[in-house]
Amino acid sequence: MSQRSGYEPGVPCWVDLSSTDVDASRRFYGEVFGWQAEMIDDPAAGGYGQFTSNGKKVAGIGPTMGEGMPSVWNTYVATDDAAAVADRVKNSGGTVVMEPMAIFQEGSMAVFQGADGSFCSVWQAGNHQGAELVNEPVSFCWNELSTRDVDAATRFYSSVFGWTPVTQDMGGGMTYTEWHNNGKSIAGMLPMSPNYPATVPSFWMVYFAVADLDATIAKARDLGANILVDAMDAPPGRFGVLLDPQGAALSVIQLNEPA
Repeated sequence: MSQRSGYEPGVPCWVDLSSTDVDASRRFYGEVFGWQAEMIDDPAAGGYGQFTSNGKKVAGIGPTMGEGMPSVWNTYVATDDAAAVADRVKNSGGTVVMEPMAIFQEGSMAVFQGADGSFCSVWQAGNHQGAELVNEPVSFCWNELSTRDVDAATRFYSSVFGWTPVTQDMGGGMTYTEWHNNGKSIAGMLPMSPNYPATVPSFWMVYFAVADLDATIAKARDLGANILVDAMDAPPGRFGVLLDPQGAALSVIQLNEPA
């Protein structure tokens, strides 16, 4: 289902960009994805806004929270009790970076760091249910944990969200794990590539569906993005990985047509 009005607990429901230059990021994603940025006027919102595609909310954008912090795409997992998730994080070897807090009447959020070092957020919906469009061009379609410690991540996320890891051998000594929530595949996990600098912690990668991978990568490159993976085949479709001009990593994928 591409259009969404809500999410089950344990399912990624929202993504947003923390940017070192919000105006530049608005221009970049506006040109690459055709998004419109609707910024919230209230100073209490801290410069936050939302990207829309054809009038549907697809992602958020705001400034980084502190000096020296890098630009990054953030993943939010739906919950019906952010406080309970925060307790499970603490009891599972993680750290609550931001305790649950209400965001106007939109909902409540919390931010934590997992036992493997990865950062993730949870969203308890109020008026804002999450992304209104997913799994089709210029909306997010997959969330994938690149981790330096698969065992620690498996124990942690299984405990916090009740996810079930389903791991398959990809050949060449590589494994890939799909996270299942109530029997449905909702996210992925793989060991972090040794090509990443040692200073980069485990992280959640956001995948955005696109209609034309080659054209999207070419456009992003022309606008100053650093292309890390130009195009690679994968079972769901051809994908690429890039750093936007502000340094945030994301993946773009041209999904195969359903058989």
